[in-house]
Amino acid sequence: MDILVQQIINGLSLGSVYALIAVGYSLVYSILMFSNFAHGGFLVIGGYICYFALKNIGTGILIAGFLSLLGAGAAAILTERMAYKPIRENTNNTLYLLIASMGMSIVIENIFVVTIGGRFRALPAIIPTQPVHLFGMATTSAFDLISLIAAGVFLGILQMILVKTKWGLAIRAAAYNLRIAGLMGVNVNLLISITFFIAGTLAAVGGIFLAVRYTLYPQLGAITIKAFVAAVIGGLGSLPGAVVGSILLGLAEMLTSGFISSQLRDLVVFFFLVLTLLVRPQGLFGKNISEKV
Repeated sequence: MDILVQQIINGLSLGSVYALIAVGYSLVYSILMFSNFAHGGFLVIGGYICYFALKNIGTGILIAGFLSLLGAGAAAILTERMAYKPIRENTNNTLYLLIASMGMSIVIENIFVVTIGGRFRALPAIIPTQPVHLFGMATTSAFDLISLIAAGVFLGILQMILVKTKWGLAIRAAAYNLRIAGLMGVNVNLLISITFFIAGTLAAVGGIFLAVRYTLYPQLGAITIKAFVAAVIGGLGSLPGAVVGSILLGLAEMLTSGFISSQLRDLVVFFFLVLTLLVRPQGLFGKNISEKV
């Protein structure tokens, strides 16, 4: 019983980190209708900024985290302005945006390989990892509890932004129809930049936690493929769907590792992806494109 509780907590922790990344995928998809595969690059940028702020500048985790979020958010805006804006102003075909995002993912990864090398780097012990005993029922790590709480806080802040602010209302309106939102007076380019900034900051938070869990290296962004799978399972473009899909995926991974075999955890992830595409292609909370239009 204690192993089951422990694996569930671990699964919720991992799923919550996936959720931060998957929500970024869904935010961009809901506005521009394409999957931004450069999203993993923002995760890596956030992780490296945090690493160098801690190791070379000697800041505390709060300042390093703030710089990390700011840097990843700015990189997301810069990527959109340089790579996506010229394309979307010339064509409505989102396939070109998808291809450009794949190219930008490779560019960001190779910038890190060329400039600072591809070796693995361990972040300083910024997040406690000691065992925590939960009411005598199970033992988990402080890291899992902290990442779960942090993800909940950041997703809660995002929900507040979307519900309580003017730009949150504009993002929700643009998710229904970007063109009509523009005709209603919304500054579309600024709205897209804000959306990319939010997605980049959420990726940076996920990057810090993943860097602590797995160490930091230029290809770490490849792990966002699981967050993308979670977004597909939940329904691309649906923020609640991204969160639910991520939690389900995190639980499936950890329960498979704990009770069957850790070597099968990736197989389970892609089994759920195939099953979703076969049974409900639009995902658990997604809508058909025709319904959305």
